[in-house]
Amino acid sequence: MQAIAKWLVARPYYAVAGLAVTLLLPAPQLFSGAILVLLVLAEGTRLAVVRASVAAAALAAASLLLGGSLTSLVALMVATWVPALLLAQALVAVRSLTLTLQVSVIVAVAALLVFQLAIPDAEAFWRPYLDLMDDIIRQNGLTLNTELLTADVMTVSAVLVLWMLYTGALLLGYGLYRRLPAGTDNYGQFRDLNFGRVIALTLALLSLLAFVIDAALLENIAFIIFVMFMMQGLAIVHWLHGEGKLPLIAVVSVYVLMPFLQVLLIMVLALIGYTDAWIGFRHRFKKV
Repeated sequence: MQAIAKWLVARPYYAVAGLAVTLLLPAPQLFSGAILVLLVLAEGTRLAVVRASVAAAALAAASLLLGGSLTSLVALMVATWVPALLLAQALVAVRSLTLTLQVSVIVAVAALLVFQLAIPDAEAFWRPYLDLMDDIIRQNGLTLNTELLTADVMTVSAVLVLWMLYTGALLLGYGLYRRLPAGTDNYGQFRDLNFGRVIALTLALLSLLAFVIDAALLENIAFIIFVMFMMQGLAIVHWLHGEGKLPLIAVVSVYVLMPFLQVLLIMVLALIGYTDAWIGFRHRFKKV
């Protein structure tokens, strides 16, 4: 990772190439976003925006020459780089990785509320996407059970997936930044991440209130916050490795198994992270 970080900041055109190429790869929010986070932390917001602008101009020119959709490309650039830029700026402003991620939880919940207010008919909003997914899956000889993919499921899934991609970009970009050979600012370590008892208590109260009044919106918010605790569970895995209590192969296995055991693994990590917010596993392990 150090070699990649050094290469990206060594020359301006290396950064531009990195931003442009990774934007065209799968999960651009993660990889291209991480490069932008690295550039903001290492070179400042102004230069990072300049690099992104040059990359955007090059991609736009290529799109026009090849007959691609410029509108789709611009939408992808905005959806990838703007959130990464804002997260990196927030990290620099608050100087705390933990606080930045805590704020990201609040922003994600706010985004869900804005969506609910702005899109009164979520079923109609998601229908074209479901039809597209169904067509793609049918072309591969499979069948999509659209009855399980309700508007609430699609909305919650979209919020969670985007949150994981953007926070993943922040963590990866910050990790690259910390591996630069020159002096870098320390905003904390991912292994020490703790969303805290305030968010944990908020989750408990929302869950109780949702059960009492049977409110779907509160249930969705509570579920989103609970799943987000998977990031704290993942931080504990890294902390255990750093303390020599967990081998590297175990940490690697968590990431390798993530695509195959998505729901199960995320739920287990979320449960570990949420329990840690109340009990403090890392503090107790240090006493052992």
